[in-house]
Amino acid sequence: MTGPVRPVEPEIEYEYNEFGERLVFSDEFDYFDLKKWKHDLTMSGGGNWEFQLYHNNRTNSFVKDGVLHIVPTLTEDRIGADNLKQNYRMDMWGGGLADACTGNNFYGCERTSGAGGNILNPIQSAKITTQESFSFKYGRVEIVAKLPEGDWLWPAIWMLPRRNQYGMWPASGEIDIMESRGNANYPQSSEGGCESYGSTLHWGADWTQNRFELTHAIYNHPSKLSEDFHTYGLYWTAERLYTYIDDPDNIVLDVDLTSTDFWEFGKFPSVYNNPWETAEELHAPFNEEFYLIINLAVGGTAGYFPDGVAGKPWQNGSPSSVNQFYAAKNQWWSTWQKDPSLQIDSVKVWDFN
Repeated sequence: MTGPVRPVEPEIEYEYNEFGERLVFSDEFDYFDLKKWKHDLTMSGGGNWEFQLYHNNRTNSFVKDGVLHIVPTLTEDRIGADNLKQNYRMDMWGGGLADACTGNNFYGCERTSGAGGNILNPIQSAKITTQESFSFKYGRVEIVAKLPEGDWLWPAIWMLPRRNQYGMWPASGEIDIMESRGNANYPQSSEGGCESYGSTLHWGADWTQNRFELTHAIYNHPSKLSEDFHTYGLYWTAERLYTYIDDPDNIVLDVDLTSTDFWEFGKFPSVYNNPWETAEELHAPFNEEFYLIINLAVGGTAGYFPDGVAGKPWQNGSPSSVNQFYAAKNQWWSTWQKDPSLQIDSVKVWDFN
């Protein structure tokens, strides 16, 4: 007696690149696929007291002609200048899974303008992630993007661990493929503006012990990266992690993952325990699954825009830095008129199977 015949499942036809690597994630933005991407919804400022809020609104994130656009706008255009400054309650808690606030830290889900003497986040922007849809361990990433131009804009393409296997940030790692500044005339001594970008690994035993300086590199382009699309790449194996621009031979950051473990590399004080001590691989924390993040931030007080740079209108140590930034709107808003949008033409990830 025979049992029921089970249908034969069709074989998945994978696409391979020129290196024989298998395509496992792809978005060429024929439409805005929110099964792949989820918006952050928060006023928390990324832990850096940045001046933007993130929300899901087609004014700030949309697909047009096969390109994803993330565009910063003025919050006052939506709620009015008076409400931005005084007695307006901004509620981002949401009512369901689709619109629930994603970051309550730093008063991210609810604020009232004027509380503590500060205005609400004066900029609206967007941050999208694959945290709930896709993550991977080892592979090649290529994102074709055109960077924004405008003072104090902070575009980023980066990755965070799906699980904090080794503890809270930065113990479980962070991979920054591309971070740039939108300023057209930013001093080279401060790592440059929209003609430059940085690639960085963040890691450490504690947030006060972040050793990113040891795994950080700057790329300077002959022209503004806001003038054309470029490929921002990442190659990641158990032995090596490097980033590149346009061609894998144009390496920006190159990290050997076999020479020493990160505990020895970081030379941490003995008061801290080694968060990677039980890891089987030498290159922990960069031996776990990470997910993709694309965002456009503005300003902030954690030092990415250090004090002392000519024309910077706020002080990082000021309790009213957001007010100082907004008071200088006539200075920076005019620089946003050319093209302040972060544009993404495609995102692709290959594995090595």
